[in-house]
Amino acid sequence: MKIRTKFSLALLAVFVPGFVVSALISEQLLVTNARQEVERSAALMMETAMSVRGYTIDQIKPHLDPMLETEFLPQTVPAFSAIETFERLRKKYPDFSYREAALNPTNPRDLASQWESRVIERFRGGEQTEIRGEIDREGRRFLFVARPIAIKNQACLTCHSTPAEAPATLRARYGDVNGFGWRMEEVIGAQIVTVPVELPLKNAQTILATFAVMLVVLFVSLFVILNLMLNALVVKPLRHVSHISDEISRGNMEFPEFEDKGADEIRQLHGAFNRMRRSVEKAMKLLRH
Repeated sequence: MKIRTKFSLALLAVFVPGFVVSALISEQLLVTNARQEVERSAALMMETAMSVRGYTIDQIKPHLDPMLETEFLPQTVPAFSAIETFERLRKKYPDFSYREAALNPTNPRDLASQWESRVIERFRGGEQTEIRGEIDREGRRFLFVARPIAIKNQACLTCHSTPAEAPATLRARYGDVNGFGWRMEEVIGAQIVTVPVELPLKNAQTILATFAVMLVVLFVSLFVILNLMLNALVVKPLRHVSHISDEISRGNMEFPEFEDKGADEIRQLHGAFNRMRRSVEKAMKLLRH
């Protein structure tokens, strides 16, 4: 087997496992980073919703409280403010959603879906403060972050204990069937943020493919350069030495001695060959005499 073939096989033996290991590690890091990016987006949306709720309670509701004695204003409800804010956001980012789903909501649009009901039941059955997971929706994958909605303020029961105690304007707007019977400390629903997973993962795959192509191009370039250097510095000089050796073995001494140039190892080989040649010439002269 030729030196160049052995050298090429050795390079392949190093590159192929290295490429596979690098690709696997890079994929794992990129996918992990993509999922962390999705989780950060979901967490940011959740905290934004909490900020809108807090702003409504601290800055909006106090100014409208006098009007609430005679009229129900949904704008004073923190959940209503947060949902309306994100509905405006969804006009530009329709794949992102924020819900305040409830098992028995006042507003029918907040009625929990089947999978949302399961999340709420998990909160009702334990002491979890946050649940994260993934769901399939319309053939696409979404990450969701959910937090429980529990009755912590007695003032909430003014509108949600019994229809008789609720403002007449609330009953006129939403009816007197749903949104009642709530109790203190009861988990009645969940704040749920959903964020698409596919785009960050797709970007991660694109980056991985680009990295793989660049790695292959780098290896091919290195492979070609090293083979050219091997041919110029080792293979070609050895072939020349082999050719001269063959001619001398046939008695052809017309070739000049090798010059003192090239890589150190080749120069040493040239020097040794020149000394051997001189010894052969001397021996042949002695035999002639």
